[in-house]
Amino acid sequence: MKQIQRALLALVLGLTGYWLLVDPVLTDGRTLASTRNSLINYTGLLAIGMMSVAMVLAVRPVWFESQLGGLDKMYRLHRWLGIGTLSASIGHWLLVEAPKWASKLGLMARLPGGRHPTASETVPFFQWLKSLRGAAEAVGEWAFYAAVVLIAIALIKRFPYRWFFLSHRLLAVVYLVLEFHSIVLMNFTYWSTGLAPLMVTLMLAGTGAAGVVLIRRVGERRKVTGTVDRIERFTGVDTLSVGILLGGRWPGHDAGQFAFVTLDPSEGAHPFTMASAWTGDGHVQFLIKELGDYTRGLGSRLQLGQSAEVEGPYGKFNFDGPQRRQIWIGAGIGITPFVAQMKALSIQRGSKPISLIHCTAELDNVAIGKLRADALAAHVDLQVLVDERDGLLSAKRLMDLVPQWREAGVWFCGPIGFGSALRKGLIAQGFDAKHFHQELFDMR
Repeated sequence: MKQIQRALLALVLGLTGYWLLVDPVLTDGRTLASTRNSLINYTGLLAIGMMSVAMVLAVRPVWFESQLGGLDKMYRLHRWLGIGTLSASIGHWLLVEAPKWASKLGLMARLPGGRHPTASETVPFFQWLKSLRGAAEAVGEWAFYAAVVLIAIALIKRFPYRWFFLSHRLLAVVYLVLEFHSIVLMNFTYWSTGLAPLMVTLMLAGTGAAGVVLIRRVGERRKVTGTVDRIERFTGVDTLSVGILLGGRWPGHDAGQFAFVTLDPSEGAHPFTMASAWTGDGHVQFLIKELGDYTRGLGSRLQLGQSAEVEGPYGKFNFDGPQRRQIWIGAGIGITPFVAQMKALSIQRGSKPISLIHCTAELDNVAIGKLRADALAAHVDLQVLVDERDGLLSAKRLMDLVPQWREAGVWFCGPIGFGSALRKGLIAQGFDAKHFHQELFDMR
C-alpha cells in the first residue's frame, strides 16, 4: 500500500508544487476573479494529469507493475486516480459554473471572464489556440458529464462487469476530447515555464494508451490462445475448476500469479488466479467462484473444446521472504494461490515449515479432500476453519494456532477487510508490517 500512496502523493504534490511555482496565485495582488481563474487552471491540470496516468495504467504496463508491487496494487492506484480525477473535475466544473449561478440569483456580481492579454498572444500558435476556445469549452462540458457517468460506472460494483469493461473503452474517447479541451484552454504563460510541455508529455502518453484501448490491443503481447480441456464443479462452494490447454508460447508462471481469461469475447477478459504450478506442458488451471453477474452460471455455458484466451501472467504474490517459516491464510476463493504453491512444492519441496489456514463459510467434501491431498504432498500443515462450525479467525486466534507467528511471514488472500483486520491485530502485538503480504485482488 505504501507504494500506491507514494505514487499518488508524488503525482498530486508534484503537479501542485509546479503550479504554485509558475502561477501568480500566491504572489500577485489577487482579485476574486483572478483567484478563480488560477484555481480553474489548477483543478484542470490535476484532473487531466491524473486521468493521463490512469489511462497509461489501464493498458497494464509491465514496468509499472514491478515498481508498484504487482498488478493488484497498480489497479488500486488506477482506482484512486479515477476517484481523484472525478473529484478534481467536479471542483473544476463548480469553479466555472457556481459563480454564474450565484450571479443569476443576485448573490454576487458577475465575475469578468477570459484571460488577461499577454505578449504571447501575438504568436501564431497561441492565436490558433485562442480561435479554438469556444469549441474547446463546448465539448469539454459535455465530455465532463460523460466522464462523471463513466467513472461512476467503473467505480460502483453494482454495475455488471461488462458495463465496467465498456466504460473503459468509452472513457478513452472522452479522454481524447478532454485533452483537446485542456490544451486549448491552458494558461498561455504555462508554455514558457515548462508546465504546459510537462502536461503535454503526460497527455501524449495517455493518448498512446487510449489508442491501445480503442483498437483492443491491451496486453496483446502477453496473450495466448487455447482450448478448455477440463471442467469440474464443486457444488458445495459454487466453484468451478477450469483447465485450459494453451496452444501458444506461454512464458510460464509462478504460483500466486493470475491471468486475464476471455471465455466470451462479448464479455471481455476477467482476472482469475491460477491454481496450477507451471510444468511446461501447456496446461493451466483456474478456480472460479460463481458469484458475479458473469461467473454465476458459467458452468452451464462452458463447453469442453471451446476457445479461450489467456493474458499474463501478472502479480507479485510470490511467497518470497527471509523468515524461517510461513503462515498462509486463504479465505474462500482466496485459497487459489496456495493451491498453486502446494502443487509447486510437491514437485520441488521447500525448506521452510508452512502452516495453511483455510477459512470458509461453505464446505465441499470433494474440494476439501483435494486440498488435503495437496497439503500432504507439499508437506504443509493444513487447518480448515468453517465459519459456522469453528467461528471466525482473529489475530489472537491465529497466534494461538501458530505459536511461532513472530518468526513467520504471513501471506493472506481473501476479502480485503478480513486481511486488514488480521494485519492490524498482528501489528498491535508487535508483528512487523512488512512481513504481512496481502493480495488486493479487487480490480474495481
